[in-house]
Amino acid sequence: MSSKRILHVTSELVPYFNENPISSGVYNLAKQMFAQGNDVRIFMPKFGLINERRFQLHEVIRLSGMNLIINDLDQPLVIKVASLPGERMQVYFIENQEYFKRKATYQDDSNQWFEDNDERAVFFTKGVLETIKKLNWIPDVIHVHGWMSSFLPIYLKTNYANDAFFSDIKIVISVYNHGNGGVFSDNLKDILEFDNIDTNKFRYLTDNSYVNIIKEAMKDSDAVVKGEEILLDELEDLFSQLENSKFDFPHNENVRSIYQDAKEINIQE
Repeated sequence: MSSKRILHVTSELVPYFNENPISSGVYNLAKQMFAQGNDVRIFMPKFGLINERRFQLHEVIRLSGMNLIINDLDQPLVIKVASLPGERMQVYFIENQEYFKRKATYQDDSNQWFEDNDERAVFFTKGVLETIKKLNWIPDVIHVHGWMSSFLPIYLKTNYANDAFFSDIKIVISVYNHGNGGVFSDNLKDILEFDNIDTNKFRYLTDNSYVNIIKEAMKDSDAVVKGEEILLDELEDLFSQLENSKFDFPHNENVRSIYQDAKEINIQE
């Protein structure tokens, strides 16, 4: 496989989070592909629990300063960067005081999903896409992990579909049982439709469950990877039905073919 530009988009990553299927899966895949000579970069939210001093984060002034409009509200975007400890791999952090300063990641003290998790995910998605445009760094493959990153394939298929910058990028999604039964707010469709996304064309958004967003993202990706051995029944069912390129768990041994296939195939309509 020739050298590729590979972008991982995730909500969690070792060592900024404890080890779990997402945080460890992203770390291992990125490290493996970087060691093979690929240009690998990672984007994640700058959650309030991430210690900036410990991990030596610093703001990238030339990338910060944009405002993103989320459901008719201007939200400032700040980009920070650090090198993955022990590696020469860059991790970019999407920061916004309104959405990510809080110490908890997805739930409040009562274990209830944050009411604005949908807005946070859309801000993260648009922040990643606008930042790589500003970097003028075009990945060959974008590999998304977790429900918060699952809006990205949807936006590339709809809101950014006519943007030539993204026309040749292939999308891989790793699917996990990550979300703890979370349900987005009643404003989810309004948030998406504000960005001119016709939710009536969605195949799986029958309710606001996070699982349905993952299912839409699976449909809109070029390749789908099982990030865990056993998925929720409805994710397993869709995985078995999809005609996209698919990779079972564990996948690290054939990671080269994941990106090779994703580069060459077309999205199944």
